[in-house]
Amino acid sequence: MSGVPEPVETTSPDGVDYGWVMQVTFVVTILVGAPVVAMLSLTTELSTWGARAEFAVRIGAVVWLLVSLSVFAYAKRRQG
Repeated sequence: MSGVPEPVETTSPDGVDYGWVMQVTFVVTILVGAPVVAMLSLTTELSTWGARAEFAVRIGAVVWLLVSLSVFAYAKRRQG
């Protein structure tokens, strides 16, 4: 016996790399979300910084949700 412990095996029951999903979601949300927020803000009256921040958060949340579900579905489909 050498005193080195046996390697621990890891499993992924869903077969999806959640780290990859989170990283891709982050990057794509920024790349897609910033232009979407900018384009939609052109048609909206945003007179205060608070209104601008609230608008960006609301639109960004919708973009994030759509992107995250799409990226997860893509990863799930590619895995199977």
